[in-house]
Amino acid sequence: MQRYDRLREILRLDPDKDFLAIYRLTATYEFPWDFTRALELALFRTYAVPSIGALLAETAEFTERAQKRYDDTALLLDAVVEHGFESDTARTAIRRVNQMHRSYDISDDDMRYVLCTFVVIPARWLDVYGWRPLTHHERRACANYYATLGRHLGITDIPGTYEEFETTLDAYEEAHFGWDEGGRAVADSTLDLMASWYPAPLAPAVRRASLALLDEPLLSAFRYETPGPGLQRLVRGALRLRGRAVRLLPPRTAPHYARQNPEIKGYPDGYDVGELGTFPVPGAGGCPVPHPRRPTGAEAQPPA
Repeated sequence: MQRYDRLREILRLDPDKDFLAIYRLTATYEFPWDFTRALELALFRTYAVPSIGALLAETAEFTERAQKRYDDTALLLDAVVEHGFESDTARTAIRRVNQMHRSYDISDDDMRYVLCTFVVIPARWLDVYGWRPLTHHERRACANYYATLGRHLGITDIPGTYEEFETTLDAYEEAHFGWDEGGRAVADSTLDLMASWYPAPLAPAVRRASLALLDEPLLSAFRYETPGPGLQRLVRGALRLRGRAVRLLPPRTAPHYARQNPEIKGYPDGYDVGELGTFPVPGAGGCPVPHPRRPTGAEAQPPA
């Protein structure tokens, strides 16, 4: 197999009907490392929306149990990618996500924005740092994949195209990015988590490098000091060089799922998808509050 053979396979598929197959090929064969890094960056964007950052700080999931929250989020999303929407495993994962979300007072607008980050941020990352950018074909499939996931999560008014996802994300950030003490605390905790994946002497450098990847609206929202231009050029240039080097490598012959990432550290002996995440009880600590339930696609499915 040659470097662009899998892209040719992707382009033979229909992005409106075969979006799961396309997304799986793109995310697990073509760009598994890049998708992981891009979705980590997407986390920071959600914290910069005060209503999201404050809620995450109140739950303490990303400040006191950051590794578990990171692991569980990645594994629940990964279950759908790997097994498909109709599988028992994916239905269980979606049910778990819905159970957690229903325990908190989360607006439809915030849910829609988070969904937009999953679609847009990986594409923008690959435009700059990937060994190739995503094609329009892949962007369309990605939009269809996450629109389907969003319907299973009961999200309303989901954008219909990649371009609409992008417009929605940009408008929401312009209107809602801002300072919140809780959002800053969650961002600090996430930086500490990422630094913990490396030998202790490297932790300060990892933190500085991570900040160098944040754009000015994010840095401003968190009130982080802007990294020096030299550091930004070094970090971003190194990632571009990596992309060029990966282009010269042979294509991946087996899929790489998020559960295989070395950053997933909480389940060395395996895990049960139905036990991932939290089980908040309204009124029993954290910030779980009862609110009207929204009908979800997952609830209409038979039990896993």
